[in-house]
Amino acid sequence: MTDETRVAPEIGYASVNGLQMYYELHGDNGDGSTPLLLLHGGLFDIELQFGALIPSLSAGRRVIAADFQGHGRTNDTDRPLGTPDLASDVIGLLDHLGVDRVDVFGFSIGGAVALDLAINHPELVRKLIVSSVSFRPEGDRGGNVEAVAEMTVDMISGTPMEERYLAVSPHPDREHLQGLLDKLARYGAGEIGWSDEKIRGIAAPTLITVGDCDMVRLDHAVKFLQLRGGDVNGDFEGVPASQLAVFPGTTHFFGLARTDLVRDVVITFLDTPSPTASTDQ
Repeated sequence: MTDETRVAPEIGYASVNGLQMYYELHGDNGDGSTPLLLLHGGLFDIELQFGALIPSLSAGRRVIAADFQGHGRTNDTDRPLGTPDLASDVIGLLDHLGVDRVDVFGFSIGGAVALDLAINHPELVRKLIVSSVSFRPEGDRGGNVEAVAEMTVDMISGTPMEERYLAVSPHPDREHLQGLLDKLARYGAGEIGWSDEKIRGIAAPTLITVGDCDMVRLDHAVKFLQLRGGDVNGDFEGVPASQLAVFPGTTHFFGLARTDLVRDVVITFLDTPSPTASTDQ
Protein backbone atom coordinates (compact mmCIF):
# COMPACT_ATOMS: atom_id res chain seq x y z
CA MET A 1 0.00 0.00 0.00
CA THR A 2 1.30 3.46 -0.87
CA ASP A 3 0.40 6.91 0.36
CA GLU A 4 -1.60 7.33 -2.88
CA THR A 5 -3.92 4.48 -1.83
CA ARG A 6 -4.08 5.42 1.83
CA VAL A 7 -7.61 5.29 3.16
CA ALA A 8 -8.81 8.35 5.03
CA PRO A 9 -8.96 7.66 8.77
CA GLU A 10 -11.81 8.10 11.17
CA ILE A 11 -10.95 11.20 13.17
CA GLY A 12 -12.19 12.69 16.40
CA TYR A 13 -11.42 14.62 19.57
CA ALA A 14 -11.53 13.30 23.12
CA SER A 15 -12.12 15.69 26.02
CA VAL A 16 -9.41 14.72 28.52
CA ASN A 17 -7.68 16.76 31.23
CA GLY A 18 -8.65 20.10 29.72
CA LEU A 19 -7.58 19.06 26.23
CA GLN A 20 -9.44 18.36 23.04
CA MET A 21 -7.13 15.49 22.16
CA TYR A 22 -7.06 14.74 18.45
CA TYR A 23 -6.97 11.11 17.37
CA GLU A 24 -7.17 9.03 14.22
CA LEU A 25 -8.42 5.47 13.72
CA HIS A 26 -6.92 3.54 10.83
CA GLY A 27 -7.55 0.03 9.59
CA ASP A 28 -10.11 -2.55 10.63
CA ASN A 29 -10.49 -4.29 13.96
CA GLY A 30 -13.11 -6.71 12.69
CA ASP A 31 -11.14 -9.79 13.75
CA GLY A 32 -10.96 -8.59 17.34
CA SER A 33 -7.16 -8.34 17.36
CA THR A 34 -5.40 -5.98 19.74
CA PRO A 35 -5.28 -2.39 18.40
CA LEU A 36 -1.92 -0.66 17.96
CA LEU A 37 -1.51 2.73 19.67
CA LEU A 38 1.02 5.15 18.14
CA LEU A 39 2.63 7.85 20.31
CA HIS A 40 4.87 10.41 18.59
CA GLY A 41 7.91 12.30 19.81
CA GLY A 42 8.32 15.94 20.80
CA LEU A 43 7.71 18.55 18.09
CA PHE A 44 6.32 15.86 15.80
CA ASP A 45 2.72 14.77 15.33
CA ILE A 46 0.90 11.74 13.91
CA GLU A 47 1.68 12.55 10.29
CA LEU A 48 5.28 13.69 10.72
CA GLN A 49 6.23 10.72 12.89
CA PHE A 50 4.16 7.84 11.55
CA GLY A 51 2.61 8.94 8.26
CA ALA A 52 4.82 6.74 6.09
CA LEU A 53 4.30 3.72 8.38
CA ILE A 54 0.56 3.87 8.99
CA PRO A 55 -0.58 2.25 5.71
CA SER A 56 1.38 -0.93 6.39
CA LEU A 57 0.84 -0.93 10.16
CA SER A 58 -2.93 -0.65 9.67
CA ALA A 59 -3.14 -3.41 7.06
CA GLY A 60 -4.87 -6.12 9.06
CA ARG A 61 -5.09 -4.32 12.38
CA ARG A 62 -6.73 -1.29 13.96
CA VAL A 63 -4.32 1.59 14.55
CA ILE A 64 -5.06 4.38 17.03
CA ALA A 65 -2.86 7.46 16.69
CA ALA A 66 -2.98 10.56 18.88
CA ASP A 67 -1.50 14.05 18.99
CA PHE A 68 -0.08 14.97 22.40
CA GLN A 69 -0.82 18.21 24.24
CA GLY A 70 0.21 21.22 22.14
CA HIS A 71 1.20 19.05 19.18
CA GLY A 72 -0.55 18.58 15.86
CA ARG A 73 -4.25 19.24 16.14
CA THR A 74 -4.43 18.98 19.94
CA ASN A 75 -4.68 22.26 21.84
CA ASP A 76 -2.23 23.38 24.50
CA THR A 77 -3.00 24.38 28.09
CA ASP A 78 -1.03 26.01 30.90
CA ARG A 79 0.07 22.57 32.10
CA PRO A 80 3.78 21.75 31.72
CA LEU A 81 4.73 18.74 29.61
CA GLY A 82 5.62 15.66 31.60
CA THR A 83 5.44 11.90 31.19
CA PRO A 84 2.78 11.10 33.85
CA ASP A 85 0.42 13.80 32.56
CA LEU A 86 0.76 12.69 28.94
CA ALA A 87 0.18 9.10 30.04
CA SER A 88 -2.97 10.24 31.86
CA ASP A 89 -4.17 11.86 28.64
CA VAL A 90 -3.65 8.61 26.75
CA ILE A 91 -5.58 6.66 29.39
CA GLY A 92 -8.41 9.16 29.03
CA LEU A 93 -8.36 8.72 25.25
CA LEU A 94 -8.54 4.93 25.50
CA ASP A 95 -11.42 5.24 27.95
CA HIS A 96 -13.16 7.61 25.51
CA LEU A 97 -12.75 5.01 22.75
CA GLY A 98 -13.80 2.10 24.96
CA VAL A 99 -10.48 0.33 24.38
CA ASP A 100 -9.16 -1.69 27.32
CA ARG A 101 -5.97 -3.23 25.86
CA VAL A 102 -3.50 -2.14 23.20
CA ASP A 103 -0.10 -2.75 21.72
CA VAL A 104 1.88 0.50 22.13
CA PHE A 105 4.52 1.95 19.80
CA GLY A 106 6.10 5.12 21.17
CA PHE A 107 9.01 7.18 19.90
CA SER A 108 11.19 9.39 22.18
CA ILE A 109 8.72 11.25 24.42
CA GLY A 110 6.08 8.86 23.14
CA GLY A 111 8.36 6.00 24.16
CA ALA A 112 8.61 7.38 27.68
CA VAL A 113 4.81 7.59 27.84
CA ALA A 114 4.56 4.02 26.54
CA LEU A 115 6.95 2.89 29.29
CA ASP A 116 4.88 4.70 31.91
CA LEU A 117 1.76 2.91 30.69
CA ALA A 118 3.44 -0.51 30.71
CA ILE A 119 4.85 -0.01 34.22
CA ASN A 120 1.94 1.71 35.94
CA HIS A 121 -0.99 0.30 33.94
CA PRO A 122 0.17 -3.16 32.84
CA GLU A 123 -3.39 -4.29 32.21
CA LEU A 124 -3.56 -1.87 29.26
CA VAL A 125 -0.48 -3.07 27.37
CA ARG A 126 -0.16 -6.39 25.52
CA LYS A 127 3.08 -5.64 23.62
CA LEU A 128 5.40 -2.66 24.02
CA ILE A 129 7.61 -0.96 21.42
CA VAL A 130 9.87 1.80 22.73
CA SER A 131 12.01 3.67 20.24
CA SER A 132 14.91 6.03 20.90
CA VAL A 133 14.26 6.54 24.58
CA SER A 134 16.26 5.80 27.73
CA PHE A 135 14.66 4.49 30.89
CA ARG A 136 16.90 6.76 33.01
CA PRO A 137 18.61 10.04 32.12
CA GLU A 138 22.12 8.56 32.32
CA GLY A 139 21.24 6.50 29.26
CA ASP A 140 21.43 9.61 27.05
CA ARG A 141 24.62 10.79 25.38
CA GLY A 142 23.85 14.46 25.98
CA GLY A 143 23.51 17.27 23.50
CA ASN A 144 19.90 16.92 22.45
CA VAL A 145 18.43 18.24 25.69
CA GLU A 146 20.82 21.19 25.64
CA ALA A 147 19.97 21.91 22.01
CA VAL A 148 16.23 21.89 22.70
CA ALA A 149 16.76 24.23 25.67
CA GLU A 150 18.20 26.84 23.32
CA MET A 151 15.77 26.31 20.46
CA THR A 152 13.80 29.22 19.06
CA VAL A 153 11.18 29.44 16.34
CA ASP A 154 13.70 31.17 14.09
CA MET A 155 15.98 28.15 14.37
CA ILE A 156 13.31 25.83 12.94
CA SER A 157 11.95 28.31 10.40
CA GLY A 158 11.09 26.58 7.15
CA THR A 159 11.36 23.07 8.60
CA PRO A 160 8.56 20.48 8.32
CA MET A 161 7.90 20.90 12.05
CA GLU A 162 7.22 24.62 11.75
CA GLU A 163 5.20 24.21 8.55
CA ARG A 164 3.09 21.43 10.01
CA TYR A 165 2.46 23.31 13.27
CA LEU A 166 1.31 26.44 11.46
CA ALA A 167 -0.86 24.38 9.13
CA VAL A 168 -2.83 22.27 11.62
CA SER A 169 -2.46 23.63 15.17
CA PRO A 170 -5.56 25.06 16.90
CA HIS A 171 -3.34 28.11 17.64
CA PRO A 172 -1.25 28.41 14.48
CA ASP A 173 1.15 31.23 15.28
CA ARG A 174 4.83 31.49 16.06
CA GLU A 175 4.21 32.72 19.61
CA HIS A 176 2.43 29.51 20.57
CA LEU A 177 5.05 27.46 18.74
CA GLN A 178 7.74 29.14 20.83
CA GLY A 179 5.70 28.30 23.91
CA LEU A 180 5.74 24.65 22.87
CA LEU A 181 9.51 24.77 22.35
CA ASP A 182 9.90 26.27 25.81
CA LYS A 183 7.81 23.50 27.34
CA LEU A 184 9.82 20.84 25.51
CA ALA A 185 12.99 22.43 26.90
CA ARG A 186 11.64 21.76 30.40
CA TYR A 187 10.07 18.40 29.55
CA GLY A 188 10.07 15.95 32.43
CA ALA A 189 11.70 18.32 34.90
CA GLY A 190 12.37 16.34 38.06
CA GLU A 191 11.61 12.98 36.48
CA ILE A 192 14.25 10.38 37.38
CA GLY A 193 13.16 7.54 35.14
CA TRP A 194 12.60 3.98 36.29
CA SER A 195 14.62 1.58 38.40
CA ASP A 196 16.08 -1.67 37.07
CA GLU A 197 13.42 -3.48 39.07
CA LYS A 198 10.61 -1.57 37.40
CA ILE A 199 12.00 -2.29 33.93
CA ARG A 200 12.58 -5.95 34.77
CA GLY A 201 9.02 -6.25 36.05
CA ILE A 202 7.27 -5.05 32.89
CA ALA A 203 4.78 -7.75 31.90
CA ALA A 204 4.57 -6.91 28.18
CA PRO A 205 7.05 -8.39 25.69
CA THR A 206 9.17 -5.41 24.63
CA LEU A 207 10.82 -4.35 21.39
CA ILE A 208 13.51 -1.72 21.91
CA THR A 209 14.71 0.20 18.85
CA VAL A 210 17.56 2.68 18.71
CA GLY A 211 19.71 4.30 16.06
CA ASP A 212 23.40 3.44 16.04
CA CYS A 213 24.14 7.17 16.42
CA ASP A 214 21.08 8.03 18.49
CA MET A 215 20.96 10.23 21.58
CA VAL A 216 20.44 6.99 23.52
CA ARG A 217 23.69 5.16 24.23
CA LEU A 218 24.01 1.68 22.78
CA ASP A 219 25.26 0.20 26.06
CA HIS A 220 22.11 1.55 27.72
CA ALA A 221 19.94 -0.07 25.05
CA VAL A 222 21.72 -3.38 25.67
CA LYS A 223 21.15 -3.03 29.42
CA PHE A 224 17.49 -2.32 28.66
CA LEU A 225 17.37 -5.56 26.66
CA GLN A 226 19.10 -7.52 29.43
CA LEU A 227 16.64 -6.28 32.02
CA ARG A 228 13.85 -7.45 29.74
CA GLY A 229 15.28 -10.98 29.54
CA GLY A 230 17.27 -10.64 26.35
CA ASP A 231 20.96 -10.92 25.39
CA VAL A 232 21.02 -14.73 25.50
CA ASN A 233 22.15 -17.52 23.19
CA GLY A 234 18.83 -18.07 21.47
CA ASP A 235 19.98 -21.25 19.70
CA PHE A 236 20.02 -22.99 23.08
CA GLU A 237 17.74 -20.89 25.30
CA GLY A 238 15.15 -19.87 22.72
CA VAL A 239 14.44 -16.41 21.34
CA PRO A 240 13.33 -14.12 24.19
CA ALA A 241 9.99 -12.36 24.11
CA SER A 242 11.82 -9.01 24.29
CA GLN A 243 14.17 -7.90 21.55
CA LEU A 244 16.50 -5.09 20.42
CA ALA A 245 16.81 -3.58 16.94
CA VAL A 246 19.68 -1.19 16.16
CA PHE A 247 19.07 0.77 12.97
CA PRO A 248 22.30 1.58 11.09
CA GLY A 249 23.23 5.10 10.10
CA THR A 250 20.36 6.44 12.17
CA THR A 251 20.26 9.48 14.43
CA HIS A 252 17.65 10.37 17.03
CA PHE A 253 15.85 12.88 14.83
CA PHE A 254 15.61 10.35 11.99
CA GLY A 255 14.94 7.38 14.26
CA LEU A 256 12.01 6.05 12.18
CA ALA A 257 13.08 7.41 8.79
CA ARG A 258 14.13 4.05 7.33
CA THR A 259 10.52 3.09 6.73
CA ASP A 260 11.01 -0.35 5.16
CA LEU A 261 13.38 -1.46 7.93
CA VAL A 262 11.18 -0.13 10.73
CA ARG A 263 8.07 -1.66 9.16
CA ASP A 264 9.59 -5.14 8.93
CA VAL A 265 10.97 -5.10 12.48
CA VAL A 266 7.78 -3.75 14.08
CA ILE A 267 5.25 -5.89 12.20
CA THR A 268 7.29 -9.06 12.75
CA PHE A 269 7.41 -8.33 16.49
CA LEU A 270 3.69 -7.59 16.70
CA ASP A 271 2.68 -10.66 14.69
CA THR A 272 4.90 -13.15 16.54
CA PRO A 273 2.83 -15.06 19.10
CA SER A 274 3.84 -14.33 22.68
CA PRO A 275 5.15 -17.29 24.67
CA THR A 276 2.74 -18.73 27.20
CA ALA A 277 5.27 -18.07 29.93
CA SER A 278 7.22 -14.84 29.39
CA THR A 279 11.00 -15.14 29.43
CA ASP A 280 11.13 -11.59 30.75
CA GLN A 281 10.13 -12.46 34.27
